[in-house]
Amino acid sequence: MLMPPENTLFMPGSTPVLLLGGAPVHADLPAVDAPGGTVAACAGWSVVPRLTLCVVDGPGDAGCVIPALMAPVFGGSGSPDGMVGWCEDVERAGGAVVLSLPELPELPELPELPELPERPELPELADLPELPQSLDWDALLTGGVARGGFMPVQG
Repeated sequence: MLMPPENTLFMPGSTPVLLLGGAPVHADLPAVDAPGGTVAACAGWSVVPRLTLCVVDGPGDAGCVIPALMAPVFGGSGSPDGMVGWCEDVERAGGAVVLSLPELPELPELPELPELPERPELPELADLPELPQSLDWDALLTGGVARGGFMPVQG
């Protein structure tokens, strides 16, 4: 299913994150429960990061396609460089944390994201980018609303 790019937020860094709002796959994803910040792998799911399209692929027919080049990138300038950076970060990390929410909250203008050191293991709360006050990692990872997890890059 095609996911509207305005219902997504790509967040580059050593632990890249993709937030989905109102995704058609929301109910198919496992609930996120990550006290302490360690996000579990999302069994049976993978991500295909590309400049023009990003695919979140699940078991069976579950999955969605995002017109990535048109999607917002946290800290990006609106040029393709932001998405290129996100895709490179996903390849380096071996995957991305994909979190689905019923809808994305309103976000203020996003600041530049500082470069974070690389870490090959699954992400911890301290590794995740600092979000605007309208988003709260603790609430996202333990509040019972977010669904998803760490998805490896598909071969």
